[in-house]
Amino acid sequence: MLLTIDVGNTETKLGCFSGDTLTHTWRVTTDLRRTPDEYGVFLTQLFATGGVDARAIDTVAIASVVPNLDPVLESASKRFFSTKPVFLKPERQRLIEILTENPAEVGADLVAAAIGGRDRFGAPLIVVSYGTATVFIAISAAGEYLGVAIAPGVTISIDALIGRTAKLPQIALEAPGHAIGRNTIEALQSGIVYGFAGQTEAIVSRMRAEMGAAPRVVGTGGLAGIVAKQASVVDTIDPHLSLYGLALFYAARGA
Repeated sequence: MLLTIDVGNTETKLGCFSGDTLTHTWRVTTDLRRTPDEYGVFLTQLFATGGVDARAIDTVAIASVVPNLDPVLESASKRFFSTKPVFLKPERQRLIEILTENPAEVGADLVAAAIGGRDRFGAPLIVVSYGTATVFIAISAAGEYLGVAIAPGVTISIDALIGRTAKLPQIALEAPGHAIGRNTIEALQSGIVYGFAGQTEAIVSRMRAEMGAAPRVVGTGGLAGIVAKQASVVDTIDPHLSLYGLALFYAARGA
């Protein structure tokens, strides 16, 4: 069984593959303080809650944007799963051509999402990843990684707003059903959810014009189900594109 791990600055996504089938997924908080042993115990306990026997995991593929965790996860993988993990490095992988000025600075998670998105939905394509940042990934008709637009993420924006405004409460992130809020919570929900949906529509429109094509648009990431549903330009939602991309990367690692 293949374990795929997408390590983000805020959250880490995990997925188990049996052959080509994604059988289990989890989202957990990225924790820089855990030791390899703590990560190993945490993961095996997490798998147990989903009925996954940790002994069945014999391969591991990782996309990480948190370099300090790379040796920690490698050590945990070796000790608890008896396998050395394979790390996706954007400048070294050969599944998708990266046309940015410096491929080495591209996030491994974004490359994994692009690989997964292109495989599942074809090209041209725009992948909108709603995570710590909201990232718009443009993939050409030839399947190349053209570049991205990066905006502050939903959660970061909420934290900044609440943290700097004494009278605003914490809120549940959901669409209120109308743009005109009749109380503080509805007003915040409207501005955040519909505001980010409008951002999605505006940036996708500009990207489409520059690409000179009519790419499909897919939303991914933990908050895609909330924000992308409100954006008229998003054709479909797949929260696990990076995990699929990692599985494809692992399968092609010898190519």
